[in-house]
Amino acid sequence: MAGEQHRPRRARAPVRIDLAGGWSDVPPFSAEVGGAVVNVAITRYSYATLIANDTGEFVLESADYDQYIHARDIRQLEYDGSLDLLKAAVRRMDLGFGGHLITRSEAPPGSGTGSSASMGVALVGLLDAMQQRHMSRAEIAAMANLLETDELGIDGGKQDQYAAACGGLSFMTFQDPEVTVERLEPSRDFLLELEKSLLLVYTGKSRLSGDIISTVMGAYRREEPGMTEALMNLREAGQMMHEAVVAENLQQVGEVLEFNWENQRRLYEEMTTAKIDALFSVASAAGLLGGKACGAGGGGCIVLLCEPDREHRVRRNVEDLGGQCIDFNFDHQGLQVWNPARTGR
Repeated sequence: MAGEQHRPRRARAPVRIDLAGGWSDVPPFSAEVGGAVVNVAITRYSYATLIANDTGEFVLESADYDQYIHARDIRQLEYDGSLDLLKAAVRRMDLGFGGHLITRSEAPPGSGTGSSASMGVALVGLLDAMQQRHMSRAEIAAMANLLETDELGIDGGKQDQYAAACGGLSFMTFQDPEVTVERLEPSRDFLLELEKSLLLVYTGKSRLSGDIISTVMGAYRREEPGMTEALMNLREAGQMMHEAVVAENLQQVGEVLEFNWENQRRLYEEMTTAKIDALFSVASAAGLLGGKACGAGGGGCIVLLCEPDREHRVRRNVEDLGGQCIDFNFDHQGLQVWNPARTGR
């Protein structure tokens, strides 16, 4: 009947820590040269819930931004800077019915952990399940990437969406439009040791990665001195991290993180900040194998690989300086869609 409310459906997708090779997955570099990235999905999630109706009306709600939009039909969902990613998902997936769409994320905004991409994957995965399209995880990742790059015109790479869709510790290669994802499966002991030794630290400052990416890739197009070399080195860092993980060499993982951070800092002057430099300094004093900024840098999160049994000291030092440590484990499942348990009386 008209106005009938249907049972809710939910989805979640993890954010990620990019360990090496980030920026090499961003066009035009990823198309002209090709990228190589190692990242790992973590147990911090973007959530999406859809309560469908047959009225054709939409309610879009973001718990993170405390925003709420009502539209009588899909044609009223115009991009205006308010919940545009939710609008893009509904429009791109051509949802043929209305509903109440509710989202929230466990990652701080602008954290550099790919939270917008994980939200895109959760949205596409949810709407795919509601429409019974049976898209593959790779197809969901590709569609989520198009929400940002094609629908909304935001510059960015593809690693975040594939990490969110697939989960796990992965080596990814990019030769646009081709993407390959190789799940890395070192021993259980190494995975647990790596997980124990990593700290994810929020610097307290968010940033807009799209603006930064446009600046860097603009410099690459203009062939500014050192830019191509830095990007080539980052691509090499992705390949080196693959080798370090396969070899199960934690010291080597730290060295690759340092090599990656050295070349990240070459991309633009504001890649690091006084706060980030200070956090690295106090972390090094407590026992650090390596570290780097997450995502596009310039704020957001940094990831630190601590010396064995020193992570508690590093944590204390960075928290004393105002860094916020975000607890996590590795996520091995990626995108999940489910029907919530009934709460009937």
